[in-house]
Amino acid sequence: MDEVRIEPIDLAVYAAAALDVQAVAFGLGPEEVALRLQIVRRHAELPGVHAVGALKGGMLVGFGYGMPNDRTHWWSTVIEPYLAVGGNDGWLDDAFSVTELHVHPRYQRLGLGRGLITTLCAASPLPQSILSAVDRETPARALYRSLGYRDLARRVLFPNTVLPYAVMGAPLPLPTRSSRRPDAAPREAAPRDGAPHAAPRGPVGPP
Repeated sequence: MDEVRIEPIDLAVYAAAALDVQAVAFGLGPEEVALRLQIVRRHAELPGVHAVGALKGGMLVGFGYGMPNDRTHWWSTVIEPYLAVGGNDGWLDDAFSVTELHVHPRYQRLGLGRGLITTLCAASPLPQSILSAVDRETPARALYRSLGYRDLARRVLFPNTVLPYAVMGAPLPLPTRSSRRPDAAPREAAPRDGAPHAAPRGPVGPP
């Protein structure tokens, strides 16, 4: 049986396969997949974007991507006032933003979520990382905390979403040692777009 390997991928080339993974994880319908696919393809053209994939043979079973944060991007403009309340808006500068991170349900709880985010962030020369996740106790939030992420703002409301989000930040590099607990795939990371869809998912986002 082929082992799953984590390595850099070309986001533009793997965009459709990435949406296949996300669609299974979230139960996305064809219309939402088509919308998100356009967004991911736009992201693939942005300066500094980096993507990694979990590949079993030639099949993508998990992926993550991110980019240097930009205060002018949609996501940053939404979270900035929430961060400013706690004096944490400095995290918007010199930070690598984890935009998406997903693992096919069949391959969750194998440590791939940890491997994807640590490999992804290791490629960034920036001193810190930020992301957002649904503001409740989930395996994703537990994984992020185990990697050094802490809450920078909570009860963050994005347009067209029902559940509040938490914004989390961690210094880079992230620790790479294996956790003793198996971790599930982070399924609620980094909302990035104003496109509406059902809770608990947040929007993925264009700048």
